[in-house]
Amino acid sequence: MKLITRAQWGAPAQSAASPIASTRGVKVHYVGSAYPARAHDRCDDAVRSIRTTHLNDPDQNYVDIAYNMLVCEHGHVFEGRGALRRSGANGSTALNTDHYAVCALLGKTGLTQPTDAMLGGLRDAIEYLRERGKAGTEIKGHRDGFATECPGEPLYAWVRRGAPRPGGTVRPPSKPPAYEPYPGAAFFAPGRRSPVITAMGRRLVAEGCGRYQSGPGPRWTEADRRSYAAWQRRLGHTGQAADGIPGPDSWARLKVPNT
Repeated sequence: MKLITRAQWGAPAQSAASPIASTRGVKVHYVGSAYPARAHDRCDDAVRSIRTTHLNDPDQNYVDIAYNMLVCEHGHVFEGRGALRRSGANGSTALNTDHYAVCALLGKTGLTQPTDAMLGGLRDAIEYLRERGKAGTEIKGHRDGFATECPGEPLYAWVRRGAPRPGGTVRPPSKPPAYEPYPGAAFFAPGRRSPVITAMGRRLVAEGCGRYQSGPGPRWTEADRRSYAAWQRRLGHTGQAADGIPGPDSWARLKVPNT
């Protein structure tokens, strides 16, 4: 893997984006606007330009470049937000929580066809996020779950083929875990929507700890917090350790099924 760190391309060494414990996988993006082919010594200029554009976007209120990783036509992988940081590119808080974002430096006009080196770099980035960022096995396009043309037809066709390396090989995906990994305390914020929260609520009901008048549903509510606090007390926790916010130990013992 030909990795170019944030510091090497001119960004602060650590992203200001919110931490994240894991994701379901990765979504593939492209730049979308016109993007001309260029010599490799100008690719870092493109990455810096994208970050500047994102930071100056008055509507999105980005805290950093939106992508976790970016890949140039020469196969080099630029560290964006990096591993274990929530994406800003997938379209909503929930979508950004569910998947990392990897962007190919590819345009709607100009350079529109991914090179073999770029496809190899995209696979490198995906596998890096699996190993360093606990990304799951899903590989999707930005358009999956969000109304957009991204990542363009050529790149999306590659995603639908299973995102093979040049030559047609794909590393066999690891078997998904039977239970949902702990997503971190910050995941359980008021209003958060995720099927993981529904699955958690059903397990709490099954354990006799449900404190719901209706549901459980996909949105984190006060009823979820009360129900989880009952589970924590069941495990012998008291005080702040039974505040209703899932921790890694109580979460592992609840065994929320993989959704």
